[in-house]
Amino acid sequence: MAYLRLIRYKNLLIIALLQFMLRYALLIPILEHYGLQPVLSDFRFILLVVSTVLLAASGYIINDYFDIRIDRINRPEKVLVGKVIKRRVALFLHVVLSITGILIGFFLAYVARKEVYALIYLAVPITLWYYSTTFKRHVLIGNLIISMLTALVALLVVSIEFAMLSRVHGVQVLQTQACSTAWFWAMGFALFAFITNLTREIIKDAEDLKGDKAVGCRTLPIALGMPLTKAFVFLMELASLFILWIIYFLIPEIREIPYVKVYFIVGFTLPHLILLFLWYRAKTSKDYHWVSRISKLVMLLGIMFLLLAGQYFA
Repeated sequence: MAYLRLIRYKNLLIIALLQFMLRYALLIPILEHYGLQPVLSDFRFILLVVSTVLLAASGYIINDYFDIRIDRINRPEKVLVGKVIKRRVALFLHVVLSITGILIGFFLAYVARKEVYALIYLAVPITLWYYSTTFKRHVLIGNLIISMLTALVALLVVSIEFAMLSRVHGVQVLQTQACSTAWFWAMGFALFAFITNLTREIIKDAEDLKGDKAVGCRTLPIALGMPLTKAFVFLMELASLFILWIIYFLIPEIREIPYVKVYFIVGFTLPHLILLFLWYRAKTSKDYHWVSRISKLVMLLGIMFLLLAGQYFA
């Protein structure tokens, strides 16, 4: 159980769910709607998910490896590395998971004939290493990096599928309505993932304020203070809701999705308002922890919207 907690298995399940839902609930219905069939096999898609999960798990491990001092202050009862799991074992696991994820990524880059994927799979673990050692200690830089990597998780699913489609049908497939529609939805969910994850990262910084300050980190709550940080998150959440409803009213296809208005109210608006209420009232680390859990629920509900979105193309 300690090793599952080390790799944040619940977060990994959400990452895998996002990629599976994007492919099977949205991308494949879009392709079939426009008379195309996916070229990437189920097995190779599973390899894509596995490589993503492995790299994410290695990132969680190396983050805990370098955060021992912070975690001993913020959550001493939950410290694993150096207490339950030896540091050299954690580092070994990080290396094994990183190398395995990179090699799978190299294979996918080879079958797609896209060298850029190889560079991405090589850059991700390097970025996560420097995030753990350097970037996360600076104002917003670490938050933005993790949020961009989260958005990349969504974009990879569509990107690699159309790379394979262009190999079979030629580059003209990239000019089709199917491609533009798939990218429209993928970019929308990537943006949603970016914003919700950025909000959650800042909330987690508020939760970890004591330990971060003790080791000299310059996170947003430390640099701006909690009043301004609360205002910043408040504005981000309101902006997110505003953008969601603007999209609802401006794009007719959205309004044609079955039960979409109910979902926008219950699945999007209500959880955001609950998050804002709890964020406004939060004062202790335990309070911020609950807000962080609600922010994870917001992201999960965003993923589940894919089930409704796919119905439009069914």
